[in-house]
Amino acid sequence: MTTAIILQLHESAHVMGTLANKGEISLPIIDLVIKGGWIMAILGLLSIIAVYVFLERYFVITKASHEDKTFMDNIRNFILDGKLDSAKALCQTNNTPIGHMIDKGLSRLGKPLNDINAAIENVGKLEISRLEKNVAGLATIAGAAPMLGFLGTVIGMIRAFYDMSMAGNNINIGLLSGGIYQAMITTVGGLIVGITAYIFYNILVARIQKVVYILEIRTSEFMDLLHQPAK
Repeated sequence: MTTAIILQLHESAHVMGTLANKGEISLPIIDLVIKGGWIMAILGLLSIIAVYVFLERYFVITKASHEDKTFMDNIRNFILDGKLDSAKALCQTNNTPIGHMIDKGLSRLGKPLNDINAAIENVGKLEISRLEKNVAGLATIAGAAPMLGFLGTVIGMIRAFYDMSMAGNNINIGLLSGGIYQAMITTVGGLIVGITAYIFYNILVARIQKVVYILEIRTSEFMDLLHQPAK
């Protein structure tokens, strides 16, 4: 039986290769997806979620990383001139993590510098936490999608072997093709979704790290300003 199956597979592969060379076989993507079964539906949903999270977080993080080059210079001038109200008003109109942090620091003026620095760092942590919202979901999808694909592979192979056992001696390529399709397609689908989500995740993490770096620099500049005497 096993030898017969191998011969049939070899003959079928030869025929398909001949037809493909003649341009007589086409394999639309939608047909492949349908052959994958319900696993492909889940992978499709995960891919939509991954793209949505990436685009939404990308624009939010990009907005947060945008920096007015004159902001810190204006803050410095206001503080050195003793115009704290003007500095606070500027921070409130600057709706960015940097503006929120400096505004918190200005509201703590008069307290020990360690307390001011701690207050600024707490605001910074909250801002970064907001930027990281749903980003961990991309990491989850990156790990879960290939596993779902492999699950589909196992299910497809079980189906193929079950069909073989039920067919007895009447085994043919058409009988096995359904399970084999599902087994191979879900693996490919899971890897594609997982790799894409992994790339999205790393892009967002890199951009968040850039924002963290900017916030640390501006915090250091603000604390240095507090050591300078007012005019």
